[in-house]
Amino acid sequence: MLRLITDFDGPIIDVCDRYYRVYQFCLENTRYSDQPIKQLSKAEFWQMKRSRIPEKQIALNSGLNEAQAQEFSQLRKQVVHTEPYFEYDRLAPGAVDALLKVQQAGIDLVVMTMRRVWELDYAFKKYDLERFFPKNRCYCLSDDYIKTRDIEDKPLLMARAIEELPLAADTWMVGDTEADIAAAKKHDIKVMAVECGIRDRTQLELYHPDLVVKDLSFAVDLILEPQRQ
Repeated sequence: MLRLITDFDGPIIDVCDRYYRVYQFCLENTRYSDQPIKQLSKAEFWQMKRSRIPEKQIALNSGLNEAQAQEFSQLRKQVVHTEPYFEYDRLAPGAVDALLKVQQAGIDLVVMTMRRVWELDYAFKKYDLERFFPKNRCYCLSDDYIKTRDIEDKPLLMARAIEELPLAADTWMVGDTEADIAAAKKHDIKVMAVECGIRDRTQLELYHPDLVVKDLSFAVDLILEPQRQ
C-alpha cells in the first residue's frame, strides 16, 4: 500500500488572503489615529511571511514603533485563527484535482495539520473536502490543545499516525513548512516541500526535504509516476 500524508494549509488551502486581512486589521487597530504608516502590499507582505520575517519586524516595516509592534504581534496571535477570518481562505489551485487523482489511484490519503478540529471541520464543510479524508485519516489538534511550536507539535501528530495507521509499503509526506519536514524526517518518511505555501524555496531547503516542488499537483504526479510505468 502506498500512502500520502499531506499538510492542509499550503498544499490544499491558500491562506494568503486571510493572513493579509489580519495584517491590515492589526495595523489599523494598533496605529495612532494621526500616525502615518506604510501599509505593505499583499505581495510585499506575503514575501516577508514566506521569508520568515518575524511579525514584529513586519509591524516595524509598516511604520509602527517598538511598543506598537509588540501589541500588533499579540493582536495578530489572537485573531488569525478566528472564524471571521477563515472566510478568506481559498482552495489552492489544482488541489482538488490532485486529491481526486490520489483517491482514484487507490492511495491511502491522510491529512495532518496544525489546525484544530473545528478549524478543519469548517474548511471541510465549506469546500466539501471530507469526501477525501475519513475521520480515521485526519490528524489535527484537539480544540483545547495547548500549542507549543509547530516544529515540536507536528512530529507528535506524526508519531500518533504511525502508531494508529496500518503499515504502508511506501509513504510520502507533502507540506509547506519546516514543521512538516521535521515531522517526516524524525520518522524516516520521505518528504516533498511545496513552494505554494507559507515558506519560500530558500527557507524550505534549509531543512533538506527530499524534493521541493511547485505544488500538490506536482507532488502527486511524481508519486504516481512509478505506478504508471
